[in-house]
Amino acid sequence: MTSTQILITIACYFAVLVAISFIVGRKSDNATFFRGNRSSPWFIVAFGMIGASLSGVTFISVPGAVEEGAMNYFQVVLGYVVGYLVIGTVLLPLYYKMNLTSIYSYLNDRYGSAAQFTGSSFFILSRVVGASFRLYLVAGVLQEFVFESMGVEFWQTVTLTVILIWLYTFKSGIKTIVWTDTLQTLFMLIAVGVGIYYISDSLNLNGIGEITGFIADSDLSQIFFFDDWKSGQHFVKQFLSGAFIAIVMTGLDQDMMQKNLTCRSLKDAQKNMFWFTIVLTFVNLLFLGLGVLLTAFAKAELTGGYKDSLFACISVQSGMGIGIGLVFILGLVAAAYSSADSALTSLTTSFSVDILRLEKNYDKKKQSWMRKLVHVAFSILLILVIVSFEYIIKDASVITKLFVFAGYTYGPLLGLFGFGILTKLQVNHRLIPFIAIASPFIAYALSTAADYYFGFEFGFFILLLNGFITFLGLLIASAFSNQKVSIDVSPA
Repeated sequence: MTSTQILITIACYFAVLVAISFIVGRKSDNATFFRGNRSSPWFIVAFGMIGASLSGVTFISVPGAVEEGAMNYFQVVLGYVVGYLVIGTVLLPLYYKMNLTSIYSYLNDRYGSAAQFTGSSFFILSRVVGASFRLYLVAGVLQEFVFESMGVEFWQTVTLTVILIWLYTFKSGIKTIVWTDTLQTLFMLIAVGVGIYYISDSLNLNGIGEITGFIADSDLSQIFFFDDWKSGQHFVKQFLSGAFIAIVMTGLDQDMMQKNLTCRSLKDAQKNMFWFTIVLTFVNLLFLGLGVLLTAFAKAELTGGYKDSLFACISVQSGMGIGIGLVFILGLVAAAYSSADSALTSLTTSFSVDILRLEKNYDKKKQSWMRKLVHVAFSILLILVIVSFEYIIKDASVITKLFVFAGYTYGPLLGLFGFGILTKLQVNHRLIPFIAIASPFIAYALSTAADYYFGFEFGFFILLLNGFITFLGLLIASAFSNQKVSIDVSPA
């Protein structure tokens, strides 16, 4: 597969995205950009969220991680189901009842303005790094297999990628993304299906029965790990971590919730979460199965360890034909854009609503101008962070790095929302930034000590520890106030 063929594929795909953005972006304003005018069909949102949840990290890193950890990641996925249930029955009713644009506005009503600023700041930090991780991975693959041979520098690849994303999101934001994510999810799933077909054929596996039998018989098909409770792969750790990862990285994340809040009603948003959960669980199992097949093929046909680039190497360089190469590139680009475009929009929304408070501090004309300026600023920031990763990330699976980092940055959000919903205690909101900042450092110190002295690995479990420390800090801080606050979180 040549670089020219790949470039033509990307150009055609991008042209379709731009066309969609212009079709749905007519007569757009800030309400369109931030909330999609609350007019999105729930089934379109549900399907599009699959691609945004999986992203380029899952598309590349999950299949590549199977060689090292078998299918243990599915323990986390099973935990997701519990987390999404909490989102649908507790968080969505709260958000719709309060008619929120940014979910961190809840923290202002519950605690005070400093809490909203803190929650939004932690989200912005989390999403900038998380989105940059994802785009770094995808840009690295495109650089290796396309642009490097053309003499294009990595920073130029990254800049071009972000500019393309900015171009089709700047006008109508979340309204465009709801529809483009649907297309991107479709291409991603097609890429997985085609990948399974080609690899299975190369391994002389015919039919679903032989494929599933081959995967089941493989040593890499092990899902559940109960042997070593100190290990980060232990079922209890990964299942509970998965539940809370889903709650914080979807339910407490402006990026994912902004899509849900474009649905016409709470009932529609809950339908979205229900079907999204079922399909996402099945799709993750497909990715892991693909990882087993890819690893088996690589051991038989290739030399060297590929880790995150395993899928890419086999699709583009294994001589299996142009078909799988083109579909892989489409799936890869779809995975990259489906997470990055919504990240850019949600970052713009959170900063505009929570930090700048556009509606309160600016007239309508300035609100639109400031939103566009923020959108450009975050595009530039993403470019700078992604390029810096080229000098930072040198080993290990990206998905592991992403979730461990998320444990530190989303932990305070878990504690803030958990304390606010589960208790009626009031806290001086000026103390909240100090508690939220201290929590990750304390969690890191405790996890390091546990590993050093007892050989106990927290792994993804660090999220729960971090959230608990924040919750405990808020509980202690509440002792300085005798006031109580009551908030109705019953469904609207």
